Amino acid sequence: MDILATLRRAAWHGGEARVRAPLRLGVGTLLLFAVAVAVVLVLGASGLVAPAGGGLALTGVVSLLATVGGLALAARFVDRRRWTDYGLRIDRAWWVDFGFGLALGAGLQTGIFLVGWGAGWYVPTGTFVSEGSFVAGFAVVLFLFLSVGIYEELISRGWLLTNVAEGLRFAGDRTAVVVATVASSAVFGVLHATNPGATALSTAIIGLAGVFLALGYVLTGELAIPIGVHVTWNLVQGGVYGFGVSGLGVPATVVETRVTGPELVTGGSFGPEAGLLGLAGILVGSAATAWWVRYRTGAVRVHPSITEPDLLPGGEE
Repeated sequence: MDILATLRRAAWHGGEARVRAPLRLGVGTLLLFAVAVAVVLVLGASGLVAPAGGGLALTGVVSLLATVGGLALAARFVDRRRWTDYGLRIDRAWWVDFGFGLALGAGLQTGIFLVGWGAGWYVPTGTFVSEGSFVAGFAVVLFLFLSVGIYEELISRGWLLTNVAEGLRFAGDRTAVVVATVASSAVFGVLHATNPGATALSTAIIGLAGVFLALGYVLTGELAIPIGVHVTWNLVQGGVYGFGVSGLGVPATVVETRVTGPELVTGGSFGPEAGLLGLAGILVGSAATAWWVRYRTGAVRVHPSITEPDLLPGGEE
């Protein structure tokens, strides 16, 4: 009986009436995978797309629907929280921060392009280049990166970072958030390690990009800034300046750019995220995020919602 009681306490948080963080993460991962499979099968059965195909647009649809569906189930039945508690308590302030994020992501990539162009490392070779219709191709790129910005932030920051931080509260809030930020960012980097042309350096820099994106979340308790930055960082990187986006190409770009500079600096075909220019952009973006939060709120500190769950009725309030 003592063994059973010990196992139950290890798996179940009685005060919160929910399973503990490791199990929440495990079950949530299974839900995300199951919903993704279901979405692909439904789309395939509908005749809209073949289950094994569909290109960039299908990738965006499946990933976004799977994330929203899977996390909606996880929120209600596993995490016992409201869907909006994943950083989507949308109000006027949320949209203001989102606008800042959009501007920051676009500005950072523009800065990277201008520095590289001025140094002769980037050479523009054409404009409004696409594999077919530019308008249709750019629409696909826009939809894809809007989807990516939402679902990757929901998973990596809204769900993963939050659950890890909550599970480590016994170590103190600051330690919990630091460890959760590092852990979720490491996962973020590793998930990009199999992209075409990925290297140890690109994986490390993308991991640091995860810390940059997490900063906007842990300081505000909302995903407005990270989603905004993520969307335009990718969109402007690939759809405007023609860089590789974590090793992936896009079907349409406003400016076609040939990369001629040293790969260590430019990132080569993988994109700026594999080079020192991308690293510089991440550092500047992190400083700009901290400045913005201080400007908006008067302080730079961890938002309490990251470690203090607002659970649905039935557990500890």
